[in-house]
Amino acid sequence: NSVFSDGPSADQARAQAELLRRQEELEKKAAELDRRERELQTHGAAGRKNNWPPLPEKFPVGPCFYHDIAVDIPVEFQKTVKIMYNLWMFHAGTLFVNMFGCLAWFIVDASRGVDFGLAMLWFLLFTPCSFICWYRPLYGAFRSDSSFRFFVFFFIYICQFGVHVLQAIGITGWGTCGWIAALTGLNTSIPVGIIMLLIAALFTALAVGSLIMFKKVHALYRTTGASFEKAQQEFATGVMSNKTVQTAAANAAANAATNAARGAFKAHP
Repeated sequence: NSVFSDGPSADQARAQAELLRRQEELEKKAAELDRRERELQTHGAAGRKNNWPPLPEKFPVGPCFYHDIAVDIPVEFQKTVKIMYNLWMFHAGTLFVNMFGCLAWFIVDASRGVDFGLAMLWFLLFTPCSFICWYRPLYGAFRSDSSFRFFVFFFIYICQFGVHVLQAIGITGWGTCGWIAALTGLNTSIPVGIIMLLIAALFTALAVGSLIMFKKVHALYRTTGASFEKAQQEFATGVMSNKTVQTAAANAAANAATNAARGAFKAHP
């Protein structure tokens, strides 16, 4: 009798605690989904205004993109997208610091003007291109579960990883303060060489982080149900729904019908 009077067993208590924990998680997810739905309705009613890059209102050029991870991205993927956004900012910041490293190298060695010029070019070129070419496809892939955008991201990001490796190596004359360039700079000036070594470490960390996140995104991609066949279907649907393609196809069909009619008329005068 004492066994039954002691109340619920330890196993029952753990099971009840697990049920309560799961219930809390479901309630949090439901609240998050409800919040996102309200925000989407608000944005839908007021219009989704571009908010990135965040520029002053009086600036002559306005924002080019709408960017809000909390609104656009499902809850289970938000952390990954935030990390990738921070990785992109880290990439831009490293290219910015690299300019000053090459400038310091140019100051102590007048023959390094090409490196300084290329460093400015890489910052001005790779900063916007990396955002548009691989971060935006990733953002859109998680937002709309798009297989085609996932494949665009994977293809471009592999190339981006190769660029990170080359930047970390730092071949002299290529405009990056990688390891080879930093060791060369040490022969000219130890303080400048130390600065370049720090920048080379940043490029190395960028390459390692890119590889880790590539594997993480690929693992998540495999759980979304995306596939190459779906990517082909999305591409074909997008191409056929394009007004320019539709007009070109209609014109081609009309020209083919006209030529066929002319040929039939000539064959039967």
